[in-house]
Amino acid sequence: MNRRQFVQCAATGLSGISIRSALKTPITSEPLHINGPRLNRHLDELAEFGQTQTGGVNRIAYSEADLQGREFVRGLMREAGLDVASDTAGNIIGRREGTESGMPSLMFGSHIDSVPQGGNYDGPLGSLGAIEVAQTLAGHNMVLRHPIDVVVFQNEEGGKTGSRAMSGELEPEELALVTHSGHTIGEGIRIIGGDPEYLDSVRRDPAGIVAYVELHIEQGGLLENEQIEIGVVAGIVGIKRWRVTIDGFANHAGTTPMSDRQDALLAAARFIETVNRVVTGMPGRQVGTVGQIEASPGAPNVIPGQVTLSLEIRDLEMHKIDRVYQAIETESRELAEATKIQFSFDQFYLSRAAPTDEGIRQLVGDSAAELGLSALRMPSGAGHDAQSIALLAPIGMIFIPSVGGISHSPQEFSRPEDVVNGADVLLNTVLKLDEAFD
Repeated sequence: MNRRQFVQCAATGLSGISIRSALKTPITSEPLHINGPRLNRHLDELAEFGQTQTGGVNRIAYSEADLQGREFVRGLMREAGLDVASDTAGNIIGRREGTESGMPSLMFGSHIDSVPQGGNYDGPLGSLGAIEVAQTLAGHNMVLRHPIDVVVFQNEEGGKTGSRAMSGELEPEELALVTHSGHTIGEGIRIIGGDPEYLDSVRRDPAGIVAYVELHIEQGGLLENEQIEIGVVAGIVGIKRWRVTIDGFANHAGTTPMSDRQDALLAAARFIETVNRVVTGMPGRQVGTVGQIEASPGAPNVIPGQVTLSLEIRDLEMHKIDRVYQAIETESRELAEATKIQFSFDQFYLSRAAPTDEGIRQLVGDSAAELGLSALRMPSGAGHDAQSIALLAPIGMIFIPSVGGISHSPQEFSRPEDVVNGADVLLNTVLKLDEAFD
């Protein structure tokens, strides 16, 4: 079965059946297992770079802790027998050639950077799990037919910079954006050994990637609540973000009567309530968030004359995001007319929704079943590097439970046995994908 046939089958929802019938020989061997203690030890060792007093990690992209973590994973890649290099965007790629020349690569991986005061599993599980798969294959003297590319993408938490560069989505103006490290993205790329002047060379040819699979913690509580061991991700939500500017009139807080005020912060409070009401008032799984707000001039004795805030909307369907936004904007115009306050919206971020490939979902589910693990098809409410790579190749994602549904927090935790289960499913899915394509 070639890549084109696989994608065509997936588009019709038949690839789960067609893959098995198209294989030259059915897959009948026992499932292979990774080295669980080794993987969990590596996760603990990586957590030391940027470790905080509260038990989480502060490994922001382009920080010293990020640099130390990147050097650590390079060492693990070399121990796994991979040829290690970085592209000009700063993505770390560990490659092992396959037995058949001219084959496109099987790609799998994630990221190791964190949010400020984040956890030890969001990103590292997929990155170190991918390296463990490569090391397990090397330990069994197994070389796949396809080349494998184990990728640690850079600055996922700051906007999927590395994977978006690889898919050609990164815009030149983004290089000037300042990150939590204090460096711009362009400066950060140089710090980690890349070159922002040559990002065009990072873009991968879709013909060179047969599939991409990413292992990740769920970052929610569905799997734990349902006591399910593996999540088979059906799709990754789209995300749009706007910078909202609310212009009122700054005036003396003691001498301006309440009835005469054009208080931008009061309008912002009403706007935030509007966002919540509109989002929750529509059927579906869409979410909307105002996560940043800044009032100016920011003095206790001055009525705020201007407020800037963020608006983010997520859903699996891009047209649903647009519908929610239009409803919010309409109500904002009505609020502006009633209060003599001006609202303006500037969209600054777009991450398109990405359905996973039906054929890969089937292989993930088959791998879980053969390992004796329960599985559930589910959406991803968070963005991932897989979202960008979906523009280049069929993608799949594997989730494991997050204890308490907690993520982006020092309390983020996944049980060691769940870590092993997820990596085992990744390993066996990669093996099946290698056999599924001629």
